[in-house]
Amino acid sequence: MGISRACSVCWLFHVLLLICSLCQILYVGSVVAQTAQLTVDASPQNAQTIPANMFGIFFEEINHAGAGGLWAELVSNRGFEASGSNTPSNIDPWSIIGDESNIIVATDRSSCFASNPIALRMEVLCGASGTNACPSGGVGIYNPGYWGMNIERTKVYRVTMYIRSSDSVELTVSLTSSDGLQNLASHTIMGDKEDFAEWTKVEFDLQSNYINTNSRLQLTTTKSGIIWFDQVSLMPSDTYMGHGFRKDLASMLANLKPRFLKFPGGNYVMGNYLINAFRWSETVGPWEERSGHFNDAWAYWTDDGLGFFEFLQLAEDLGACPVWVVNDGASIYQEVSSATIAAFVKDVVNGIEFARGDPETAWGSVRAAMGHPEPFQLYYVSIGNQECSKNYYKDNYVKFYSAIKTSYPDIKIISSCDRSAISPVNPADLYDVHVYTSSGDMFSKSRMFDSTARNGPKAIVSEYAVTGSDAGRGTLIAALAEAAFLIGLERNSDMVEMASCAPLFVNDNDQRWNPDAIVFNSWQHYGCPNYWMLHFFKDSSGTALHPSTIQLPNYDQLVTSAITWNNPHDENTYLKIKVVNFGSQAVNLNISVTGLETDIQTFGSIKTVLTSGWLRDENSFQQPDKVVPAASPITNAGKQMGVVLNSYSLTSFDLLLDSDQTVPSVSVSSLHSSV
Repeated sequence: MGISRACSVCWLFHVLLLICSLCQILYVGSVVAQTAQLTVDASPQNAQTIPANMFGIFFEEINHAGAGGLWAELVSNRGFEASGSNTPSNIDPWSIIGDESNIIVATDRSSCFASNPIALRMEVLCGASGTNACPSGGVGIYNPGYWGMNIERTKVYRVTMYIRSSDSVELTVSLTSSDGLQNLASHTIMGDKEDFAEWTKVEFDLQSNYINTNSRLQLTTTKSGIIWFDQVSLMPSDTYMGHGFRKDLASMLANLKPRFLKFPGGNYVMGNYLINAFRWSETVGPWEERSGHFNDAWAYWTDDGLGFFEFLQLAEDLGACPVWVVNDGASIYQEVSSATIAAFVKDVVNGIEFARGDPETAWGSVRAAMGHPEPFQLYYVSIGNQECSKNYYKDNYVKFYSAIKTSYPDIKIISSCDRSAISPVNPADLYDVHVYTSSGDMFSKSRMFDSTARNGPKAIVSEYAVTGSDAGRGTLIAALAEAAFLIGLERNSDMVEMASCAPLFVNDNDQRWNPDAIVFNSWQHYGCPNYWMLHFFKDSSGTALHPSTIQLPNYDQLVTSAITWNNPHDENTYLKIKVVNFGSQAVNLNISVTGLETDIQTFGSIKTVLTSGWLRDENSFQQPDKVVPAASPITNAGKQMGVVLNSYSLTSFDLLLDSDQTVPSVSVSSLHSSV
């Protein structure tokens, strides 16, 4: 059937109209601007103080965030325990150099560590010469780490391993390229038969002469005989604060100035089954003696080098308050009844003693032996991970609450139940809230706490993220929606005490969850748009929040807040106004500031904008700075000023105040004064 010419023209017109509409939706453009009025009441008497620990971070062992990520250990399955206690077992990702005619490897239960019974037995069948000579370079084993080891030129790496042998030893330890052809650094271990007749710890440094982002550690020999290996470790000597954290990734966290660190999960705390739950007491003490466990929630092995002590240390290094999520006797598929929960309760109280007890106490002495005689500043404990609906949670929770408060009355206890379940018989200092939703719904949740009754316990929004089709691997539109949500939390910070996004990290080789704030591989990293969005809030904790109103008829896509804050670097005071424009229209914004007790300086004010050309723009290894904040000076700073808001943007105006302006401030040393 034919179509008339007139209808064809009409049809074409509607197609073009549809395309233009889609472009307006997906691309950030300058649709006809409207004029909005923003009023900020900056008078001290009308300000409220945002909680000192308002914005922080939540770490979960997911996406290889710790093992093969933040924790700098380069060897994967260093103790050969990953395949369980039955032997022989799979030694993945270890592999052999040679073939079965000249080398046989198998796990056995001969380790010197009772908690880690598995060791690797390597029998070399060839020799240095003769008819059964080993191949050139020898035979042995190698470990590729977590999708390749990043070895940097001139950097020093600490090798630690345990060796036992039935004969003399001549073993070469090398860092090589992934195919073994390029030697980056090597060291030869030599000893007589009696030197290694018993398990012996060997330590030395390797300094690389080259750079290779896809390297491996290999152990080779040309000497026949049997050698046993256990707990083979390779750690960079240059880690964050010298405490074992990958420097570039930890610095990304430090740059957010987090006021708290919630750890270690998440489903990781629970496990699918209790046998695989995170047990804090099995993750402290010498790393060689930690049993490790299978992270069945996210399907990979963790050797627990990143344990309870290391999480507490990281919080201290970041100047953040630790928030410990405890296992309360529940996993995804199992739970312990109230009749038998006492051992779990005692375990948590012991964990607090490890963190805070005097060095003379049973568990405080373990912490002190690990090099930290001073107590950690642990003042928050979360009972479980969103388990309120489980059969025994409420009864068990009361037992945890009572035991903790009896021994440590200053600890704030976080409930997994919502606000409606909190009562005198089921008390809580805070209740945990998780928000995962679409960008549009997340934007609307900027008013989530507006109608909350102004009494009772406060919320900790410990997990929030835009998910779904518009989240991608971290898009501009997702970051803007989350920014609006956080502004809503600022404005309701009388009823919200803490907030953190989730997940924090993802190894690009094992993405189990989308999106994430920081993406990395063995040698690269970048922040997603929502990571850069968090920088707009890193100065908010403990500051003065001022009432602000924004008016624009028939356009409900604007969300705003205003704070005054002190910059510790230049000791200046700023009035920071943040505005999210979640719509397709650019906006002319007239700002009016009242109540200031001083003036806004003509020069020194900064405008910072997070936006991009397309709503679903993302950062990547190829374009790590595609969606990042852009700063520029404000040339018309004053109590009355006109500015322009880009469509689909987050904008902050840091207005420099005269030096005699004083505002409430909170130092790192006083973070816990309200506890």
